[in-house]
Amino acid sequence: MELLRAATLTTPDLDAAVARYERFLDYAVVERGEVAADLAAAWGAPASGGRRYAVLQPASGADVFIRFVEGEVPTEYAPLRTFGWAAIEICVQDTLAVNARMETSPFTIIGPPKQLDGLPAIFPMQVRGPDGEIVYLTQIRDNLPDYDLPRAASLIDKLFILVLACSDMEASAAWFRETLGIQHGRTMEIIYSMINQAFGLPDDSKHRLATGIHERDCFLEFDQYPPGATARPCAPGALPPGVAMTTLRHPAFSAIPGPWITPPTPRPGAIYGGRRAGTLRAPDGSLVEVVEA
Repeated sequence: MELLRAATLTTPDLDAAVARYERFLDYAVVERGEVAADLAAAWGAPASGGRRYAVLQPASGADVFIRFVEGEVPTEYAPLRTFGWAAIEICVQDTLAVNARMETSPFTIIGPPKQLDGLPAIFPMQVRGPDGEIVYLTQIRDNLPDYDLPRAASLIDKLFILVLACSDMEASAAWFRETLGIQHGRTMEIIYSMINQAFGLPDDSKHRLATGIHERDCFLEFDQYPPGATARPCAPGALPPGVAMTTLRHPAFSAIPGPWITPPTPRPGAIYGGRRAGTLRAPDGSLVEVVEA
């Protein structure tokens, strides 16, 4: 079972964000509305109640979603400098073709297509959206020894990994293991160009990262952030800027110990399908919404 269900991103202009993802990422809106007050409270973000939102689905029709919620982005927010959900990763069929599209888009290429050292199965690039969101666009060429990776069924397909910026990578991985049963996968140390650029570090600086897996499904990445990283600025009572929240579905929902921000309750809509959902706070205050599988 694939556990990743959705990523929620904050945008100051919902219509503009939706138009960008429709035109340049081939996503389509499957749901629009206003965030219910009790749902916003369940996120620990009561100020997001009544705000407009849209849920988008990739061209392949995969049931993994991107949700935009309208909200303010603090002027002091700097992508890739704070703890919390740092990036979304989407699988693509052809990284070079996607790069050509991004060159004429409102997205800024911050990581051109590059083969990763020691990981020939993965051919990624990275962009920054106008709202400060970071998007990895990755072509999968083969599986890795310990787990399977998705193959894109459309040029730009589904979300398949969420990247978490950690003050303590081991503590974050332990929380996901103990609270949600997500196992600690492979640990690596790599030259991470985007982190080096964001913190003004030497180009050859290496950083530790680890994966979060369920069976052979790899869907989380834990990045150890360097000194100088800070808590993410956030408007009072609102969702964080950038990538605000990850939504997972869980096959043993009733066994999750919590503590839930508010008690889980059935919710309608494309992401929930009428099943119970609740939200937890991971280390560094990162929001993790869980839907009953």
